[in-house]
Amino acid sequence: MSGLDPRETRSADAREADQVAQLKRQLTPDAAEQITSLADLAKLPVLRKSELSKAQAEHPPFGGIATKGITRLFQSPGPIYEPGGEGADWWRFASALRAANIGANDVIQNTFSYHFTPAGAMFESAAIAVGAQVFAAGPGQTELQVRAAHDLGVTAYAGTPDYLGAILAKADEMGVDLSRITKALVSGGPLFPAVRQGYADRGIACLQCYGTADVGHIAYETVADAPMIVDEGAIVEIVTPGTGDPVAPGEIGEVLVTPLNPDYPLVRFATGDLSAVVTGLSDCGRTNMRLAGWKGRADQATKIKGMFVRPEQVASLVGRHPEIARARIEVTHDGQRDQMLVKLETQATDETVFEAAIREVLKLNGAIQLVAPGSLPRDGVVIADLR
Repeated sequence: MSGLDPRETRSADAREADQVAQLKRQLTPDAAEQITSLADLAKLPVLRKSELSKAQAEHPPFGGIATKGITRLFQSPGPIYEPGGEGADWWRFASALRAANIGANDVIQNTFSYHFTPAGAMFESAAIAVGAQVFAAGPGQTELQVRAAHDLGVTAYAGTPDYLGAILAKADEMGVDLSRITKALVSGGPLFPAVRQGYADRGIACLQCYGTADVGHIAYETVADAPMIVDEGAIVEIVTPGTGDPVAPGEIGEVLVTPLNPDYPLVRFATGDLSAVVTGLSDCGRTNMRLAGWKGRADQATKIKGMFVRPEQVASLVGRHPEIARARIEVTHDGQRDQMLVKLETQATDETVFEAAIREVLKLNGAIQLVAPGSLPRDGVVIADLR
């Protein structure tokens, strides 16, 4: 375990005590009073991208969220505005670079965008924090990327999983030797096994990490194809899509993140991504929660008979009837019109008692199927569009 941050190997109790203390310092006094453990986060509301965008429009630039020490400003589609701070490794990606064995002896070619969005700055800040030199390449102009990688002696790549392949292919076409590149940290897209193996065949060890423009670094690989380890500066919850209710361990749900960042204190930010907690500890010696990686999108809003139905509405339906344990909507098309089937996990036997709530909450009529508790898939899907 030599070389690891001591926080990465601490006990679960020590981690929780430290994170709760940090969290309380960045909450409002009323919210802080409700928190004595990480489980108490479920008492606080979820913050969704749509709500953040609306709040920013009403209270620019950051929706009334108290910020401090902000030195950089960014815009992501939506639009949503994100701040960047002056501190070293402000977005906390250094742990992912260290796990990829990128450090003081490396020259890293950072092909994440420096335009509008914070990705380029995120990885540059982390690279500087681990002592690496950074070529601020950004994406595109692949032939120039090849020339610069050769001339600057680049040893490590940061960017999307597929763009490294484009650079290597162009280098082969140009007859340029880029064999000094032996490390890669990728994000922003799927890393397919064949792609990772292709890099390995060229002597490049490729790991991936997971983060967003809003909350920064969330989790990272330390071993290829192993579960991702949650960053020490982020609190992660997995909840039923459309709610703030935690799922059972191992079940797929939406990823909520509370970054421990008093400069920009987002709380229970809904990423819109699906994942699951993987039990057990990593062989690398780190002891934090592990995630199963990206399992799809939680925003399952679907138009049925011309009306949008959203996960939040499904959650509201469940909340109206304590006898419903779980609900799932399946949408099909019979060749002429949409068909909606509402499956309800319940011990109730009379489906008619739920008809009024379905019409009121979903604004649609649909068939109802009562199923035994525990019989619906635990895959994070609450609206299955089967058309």
